[in-house]
Amino acid sequence: MCTRVPAATETEFQVFRYNGVITLMYKIVEARPVGFKIKQFVIEAPRIARKQQPGQFVILRLHENGERIPLTIKASDAAAGTVTIVAQSIGKTTSLLNCLETGDYILDIVGPLGHPSEIANFGTVAILAGSVGTAMALPTAHALKQAGNHVVFIEGARNTEMVVFEEEVRQASSETYIMTDDGSYGEKGLVTKKLNDLLADGRKIDFVLAVGPVPMMRAVSQVTQPLGIKTMVSLNSIMVDGTGMCGGCRVLLGDKSKFACVDGPEFDASTVNFEVLMQRNAMYRDKECESLKRFEEHKDEEVAQVRAQFAKAKKEAHNA
Repeated sequence: MCTRVPAATETEFQVFRYNGVITLMYKIVEARPVGFKIKQFVIEAPRIARKQQPGQFVILRLHENGERIPLTIKASDAAAGTVTIVAQSIGKTTSLLNCLETGDYILDIVGPLGHPSEIANFGTVAILAGSVGTAMALPTAHALKQAGNHVVFIEGARNTEMVVFEEEVRQASSETYIMTDDGSYGEKGLVTKKLNDLLADGRKIDFVLAVGPVPMMRAVSQVTQPLGIKTMVSLNSIMVDGTGMCGGCRVLLGDKSKFACVDGPEFDASTVNFEVLMQRNAMYRDKECESLKRFEEHKDEEVAQVRAQFAKAKKEAHNA
């Protein structure tokens, strides 16, 4: 848990002068935990809210020395001018983000980025999502159902604490199955077990979307590829800058190289070289662990730094 530092209380400012430059900070209008180390944020971002489509993502930066991280947009409300994102505390930046509360501000949000999900009337669609990946898959599930598909949603999680958005999943799908690794909720087993069970029962599945950890998406592809079922996977977990400039999210599709951020984030699973993808995804794991350890040792100072930039920007705007 994060030690609370009083959040910013003024709500009337959005445009600020920060370090002498006019800038827009993004207010968190709602922040609430939804699962173990998983938090949902509703953020004021009207221009993004007007243009967002299912499957697209944003890149956010919490402070001027912070890293850029991609987060898929779970929902948007054009009338309210807000977007909803969900983050799981895994690395330093997601852990810092999940320390913020309603009334705090985020320095930068860029989006919507990436190509939207493919929406068509395929017939029967299976969506397999792992825990926080459920938030990423929900907009696409809604759109596919509205397009006339019979949507089978299989949500997987380690345990009860990590099952999220179950009611929203049920609303977005025609059939819903919850799988937990330990059997503490729903059925015991991985999402691929349920997929195999459905196929073994003779269910015809015309299209599959898998969103979650890379090993899970690879396992789904290993089930569907021999059967010729078109399967898409979301590869936003390997992104860095989100604009194609850094090359960090390069992915091999057959003999071609693509960037997850500008060419994706969703790709045909049958073409993805998952071995190379998993190697790239683990390339900086040691440094990420070191960074997270340092953050845990200085958590309060990091949170205070994010909040201090809002106070500084407000003061500069007042004095301008």
